[in-house]
Amino acid sequence: MPSRKSSKPEQLGLSWDVPGLLTAGVDEAGRGPLAGPVVAAAVILDDLRPVRGLADSKVLTARRREQLYDEIRANALCCAVGEATVEEIDALNILGATMLAMRRAVEGLRLLPGKVLVDGNRLPVLRVQAEAIVGGDATVASISAASIIAKVHRDRGCLALHEQFPQYGFAVHKGYGTREHLDALRTHGACSAHRRSFAPVRQVLPAVVHPA
Repeated sequence: MPSRKSSKPEQLGLSWDVPGLLTAGVDEAGRGPLAGPVVAAAVILDDLRPVRGLADSKVLTARRREQLYDEIRANALCCAVGEATVEEIDALNILGATMLAMRRAVEGLRLLPGKVLVDGNRLPVLRVQAEAIVGGDATVASISAASIIAKVHRDRGCLALHEQFPQYGFAVHKGYGTREHLDALRTHGACSAHRRSFAPVRQVLPAVVHPA
């Protein structure tokens, strides 16, 4: 069936009132940074084991996100993470790569959802019915859960990048274009984890730093 879009999450009950149908929430992390993959997560929550305190990952502290990450993984019916690499971001553009990561997350679920709710106003190509919800990470529990899983997964990946490339400070800024990150780019050039299609990185090419 064709995907549908909506910016009115309060109407979800009217359009999706199908008893027993599994719903997956989907969100991404890492569209804006200058380095690292873009990460998406898909989560099907268990109504019998609710997770308290779900919210948009951006309004939670890092410690609270970590706590909720563990609770979601323990109590959800299933979760999956999908990534699009730096090379895919540069080849497809960040929007195309984000849609790819979302599709991979949904396809990675061990249970097939009957519907998928995606944060934002764009939808990946999926084999199941889907709806885009503007602000869904703050209003739809399964999307909030997905935002937390994606954010924590990506932040942990940035800690690993920091081990490879400590001169850039990935553990602190998580790849975003902070003043410290831009200064490091100008000083050291780009590393292999940087997105070459992003303007601040493009400006320091062709030098590329590889792990020691």
